[in-house]
Amino acid sequence: MSVAQPSHAYQLAPYACDARKSRGRLHKEKESPNRSPFQRDRDRIIHSVAFRRLEYKTQVFVNHEGDHYRTRLTHSLEVSQLTRGICRQLRVDEDLGEAFALSHDLGHTPFGHAGEEALDEAMQAFGGFDHNAQTLRILTMLEQRYAAFDGLNLCWETLEGIAKHNGPLLAKGKNKNPLPRAIREYNKRHDLHLTSYPGVEAQIASLADDIAYNNHDIDDGLRAGLFSIEDLIAVPMVGRAFQKVRKQYPDIDKGRLIHEAIRSIIHDMVVDLVDESTRRIKSARVKSADDVRALGIPLIGFSDKMCEHNRVLKAFLYEHMYRHYRVNRMTSKARRLVRELFDLLHNEPNCLPKEWQEKIDAPGSSRAAEVVADYIAGMTDRFALDEHSRLYDLRTRT
Repeated sequence: MSVAQPSHAYQLAPYACDARKSRGRLHKEKESPNRSPFQRDRDRIIHSVAFRRLEYKTQVFVNHEGDHYRTRLTHSLEVSQLTRGICRQLRVDEDLGEAFALSHDLGHTPFGHAGEEALDEAMQAFGGFDHNAQTLRILTMLEQRYAAFDGLNLCWETLEGIAKHNGPLLAKGKNKNPLPRAIREYNKRHDLHLTSYPGVEAQIASLADDIAYNNHDIDDGLRAGLFSIEDLIAVPMVGRAFQKVRKQYPDIDKGRLIHEAIRSIIHDMVVDLVDESTRRIKSARVKSADDVRALGIPLIGFSDKMCEHNRVLKAFLYEHMYRHYRVNRMTSKARRLVRELFDLLHNEPNCLPKEWQEKIDAPGSSRAAEVVADYIAGMTDRFALDEHSRLYDLRTRT
């Protein structure tokens, strides 16, 4: 049976990952005549429980702080839209790129990086916690929907890009950093070639993530009053964008000004990424996806000038937003809450729901830590708040 062609109408570039030449799935399946393997992967991710939970997981602001702030779900959708557009311009597989974009945050804990830091600290004696490894764990084990296998049984190319979208995880056979257990164990069953870069589509999704969160954090930070437009004028690329819009529309209101400026910044970043990546592709003369993997350096990237703009913007956001006292207070509370959940459930697993208790061998064990970490990492912000109240507040019904 023939495999469906990609949904886009153009001819894929030779350096794209080709769904017709996929290295396949860990568990053999009959492919669909109507959807390519990468389309099926994207659809399985969208229909997963973990994807739906992203609606109530923190990006920067806890879900209950306001309806208009980004969540992990809206962030993932923004990354997906950017990834798809860039993939189209570079003539690579949009469906595969979209699969990376939609899945890249599935392993995040409640309360954003604060929750991850607390869970990582709690898990230090048991190998630590890493949200990227947790994403792979969700996709290959924890999602339990299909009769024939655990996980979503995604294609090799999809799992490869998810595991190493930020670059190789091993260098010359040695760990660059301690390899997370979930990645190490899955790699034994299904070698993801951890010493090489992933394909073009994964590299695109990784940088689309940067474009999305830099720009929506500007928007959310302004909305929250953590900094002002006047503060941003000192950031070269951002300041120019705001000044350009003000010059063109002198009487524009604040909301439209912010939208038009951020729209302009995103456009400039995407154009720079496409232009620089096109230059690198021509220079490297890659003729296949394997050539991309073997190159030893990223093929997709920003120009040096844009990298410097990004560095300055990130520094501004760290100073004025991520380390703002209001965000610090939320971070402090979130860390304590996650750590208290872990300590109680690890030592008293009989407080877990029955189906989770059945997975644990003994209180305080390594296996108990792994199960409790899975349980907590899967929580939404509001479920974590409710569960903490049920476990610690005598006035709350259990």
